Formats: sequence, structure tokens, C-alpha cells
Amino acid sequence: QVQLVESGGGLVQAGGSLRLSCAASGSIFSIYAMGWYRQAPGKQRELVARIISGASANYADSVKGRFTISRDNAKNTVYLQMNSLEAEDTAVYYCNADVQTSGLPTMGGTYWGQGTQVTVSS
Repeated sequence: QVQLVESGGGLVQAGGSLRLSCAASGSIFSIYAMGWYRQAPGKQRELVARIISGASANYADSVKGRFTISRDNAKNTVYLQMNSLEAEDTAVYYCNADVQTSGLPTMGGTYWGQGTQVTVSS
């Protein structure tokens, strides 16, 4: 069992900042990648940012230059620093992790957190 717990969401005015955190726990051997997705009402879930161990981060075009993803590997935690927030950023943000749960490379899978609400007022 792998658990992902998000925190840091809330209400902020346009132009403000928030930092989201996601801590992974449970049967974790290693984490290949962690990322953030979001889903706004009436829209499909979309990738916001993703970071792979030993590689550069990927960002949605809409957040490039405003959001920064980072990892603390020792804590199995991923962060999303969100600056210059816009009303269009309002969504439920979900943490995602690709986790290997044992020394066998085929053991593991993709896990999701419960989501944290980010609301940006205009």
C-alpha cells in the first residue's frame, strides 16, 4: 500500500502564491517520478508538472515560468511552488507518483493522492 497525501491548497487572490506539498509513504522501494495534475470543473484532468529522478522537470505550457516543481528524495516528497496565480489555475490538484514497491522492477505502479483544492479569486 502506497499513500500520497497533499497539503498546501487554499484560497488566494490573483497574483498571489501557494506551495503544495505531497508526501508519499508506505511500501516504497523507489520513486521514479512524481508530479502534479489538476482538474477544473467541467474540464479533463491535465498534467501540471512532473519531475523524474535524475532528469529535468516538465511543465504544462500554461504554467511555465510561474510554477516550479521540486523533490526532496530523502522525504519522498514533491513540492509545487505556484507564483503569479491566475483565476484559470483554480482546480483540484492531485499528486501522482510512479512507485516501485520492491526490488523487483515489475513491482509497483502509479498512485494518486486525494487532491487539494486551489481557488484563485479574481
